[in-house]
Amino acid sequence: MRQTPANLIEETAVSAWRLTAVLYLIIPVALLAGSIAAFVYISWPWWVIAIAVSLLIIDIIFSVFLIPRLRWRRWRYEVFEQEVYIQHGIIIRRRTLVPMLRVQHVDTKQGPILKKFSLATVTISTAATTHEIPALTEEEASGLRDRISELARVEENDV
Repeated sequence: MRQTPANLIEETAVSAWRLTAVLYLIIPVALLAGSIAAFVYISWPWWVIAIAVSLLIIDIIFSVFLIPRLRWRRWRYEVFEQEVYIQHGIIIRRRTLVPMLRVQHVDTKQGPILKKFSLATVTISTAATTHEIPALTEEEASGLRDRISELARVEENDV
């Protein structure tokens, strides 16, 4: 089996992913607040409210505090002359080799949350799939995009 890829993504990805998780949790928190008001008005048993609050707290702990850090630890990548090696996954570790011969185009993308943290994502497109290397610094993402594009072009010209 191959060695683990050498390059990590930026550690500020943890903060970006935490902010994203908080934004996704706004709706469940609002629904829970409305439900608590309804439960009190309808006089439902207190244990129903306690279970709902407990589940939300567990969700917050996992999605805001634990998962972003674990996700960052598992994301690795490395670019070789013949392929791009990507590894990620918290429970199921996924290892992907993208041959340079198959690369059709390489992009960088940046949403508002990544922009706030000066991060960008590199997307590598082949005929069948699109692969991502998330949360790199803007300069690193741009350099990686250019390097992969150059290596893919060299491979294409050699054929």
